[in-house]
Amino acid sequence: MALLDRVTTLIKANLNDLVDKAEDPEKLLKQLLLDMQNQFMQVKTQVAIAIADQLLLQKKQAENMDAQREWVRKAELAIAKNEDDLARLALERSLTYENAARNFTQQIEDQSHQLQILRDALNRLEQKMTETKAKSDLLIAQHRRSRLAMRTGASNLQELAHDAEFDRLRSKVDAEETIGQGHMIASSAPNVERRFAALEKSDQVERLLQELKMKRINGAA
Repeated sequence: MALLDRVTTLIKANLNDLVDKAEDPEKLLKQLLLDMQNQFMQVKTQVAIAIADQLLLQKKQAENMDAQREWVRKAELAIAKNEDDLARLALERSLTYENAARNFTQQIEDQSHQLQILRDALNRLEQKMTETKAKSDLLIAQHRRSRLAMRTGASNLQELAHDAEFDRLRSKVDAEETIGQGHMIASSAPNVERRFAALEKSDQVERLLQELKMKRINGAA
C-alpha cells in the first residue's frame, strides 16, 4: 500500500546525506520529523482498524461455527425421529456454515499477516523517529555551531582588517609626526646655532676687553 511505501521511504532516509544536501538543514530536519509523526499517526490508525477487522472476522467465524454445530444437532434430532430427509437438509446447512467458517479462517490468517506488517512498520517508524530526533538535535546543534563559527570567523577577519587599518593609520600618523618634528628641528637648528655663536662671540669679546683693561692697569702701574 502507498502508506507503507511512504513509511519505508522515511525509514530508509539517510539523515547525513539529507543534511549535506539541504540549504537549510534545521528546517529540513524539522519537516522530516513532522512527516514521520504524521505517518506514524496514520499507521497507528491503520493498525487499530486492522485489529478491529480481525476481531470482526473472528466473530463471524465463531458465529458460523456455532451455526454449523447447531445444524448438526438438528440433523441428529431428525435422525432420532426417523426424519432422514430433514436430517439431510440440516446437514447441508451445516456444511454451508462450515465452509463459511473455513473461508473466514483464511481471511483471518491474511488479516493477521497484514496486521503484523503494519505493527512492524509502526515499531520501525517509532524507532526511526527516536533516532531521528536524537540525531536531528545533534545535527542542528552542530549546524548552529558551524554557523556561529563562520560568523565569528568573519567578525574576527573584519576586526583584524580594522586593526590592520588602524595600525596602518597610526603608523602613518607616527611617521608624519616624526617627519614634522624633524622639520621643526631642522628649521630651528640654524637659529639655535646662530644664537650660540653670538653668545660665544660676545663672551670672547668680553674676555678680550678684560684682558686689555688689565694690561692698561698694569702698564699704568
